[in-house]
Amino acid sequence: MVKVIASSLRKGNVVEKDGKLYVILFAENIHPGKGTPVTQLDMRRIGDGVKVSERYRTTEQVERAYVEEREHTFLYRDGEGFHFMNPETYDQVAVSEGVVGDMAPYLLEGMAVQLSQFNGIAISLVLPQRATFEVVETEPTTKGQTASSSYKPAVLSNGVRTLVPPHIAPGTRVVVMTADGAYVERAKD
Repeated sequence: MVKVIASSLRKGNVVEKDGKLYVILFAENIHPGKGTPVTQLDMRRIGDGVKVSERYRTTEQVERAYVEEREHTFLYRDGEGFHFMNPETYDQVAVSEGVVGDMAPYLLEGMAVQLSQFNGIAISLVLPQRATFEVVETEPTTKGQTASSSYKPAVLSNGVRTLVPPHIAPGTRVVVMTADGAYVERAKD
């Protein structure tokens, strides 16, 4: 265990509080105009999956657990969960649905992810910031719409709904942010 200041904590870090380990799902530093800056943490208890929210002063010391972080490659999903392989040792790790959570639609076969393990148990994973998917369904382009106008709804090949510019048609490959599914650009390939 290492003591770190609360403002340095990020998504995927593991902290110890009251003898229990928590993985951080969301971390935000809040600087009000008046008053003390604080760090808001949304965390999940590793033992039983209970979610909690905590607020710390940004300079407050927090116990950060030592977690082994390694790059793994996503292989496939089955009844046991999501299977990843360590590219150096070829060891395979099964990760439960609770750990993957809402990132599941963005996992692509062969995708490299950062997998965090504590005592050999997978506790969190971090996806690349961007992923490429095909648009399978969207509204037709309306004549006279300018490129800078409002975005239109679309469904991607992974089932996620997002907003895309009016010139994007079904069959177009687009790059989206894995954090929220937001459109970034048309894929270059």
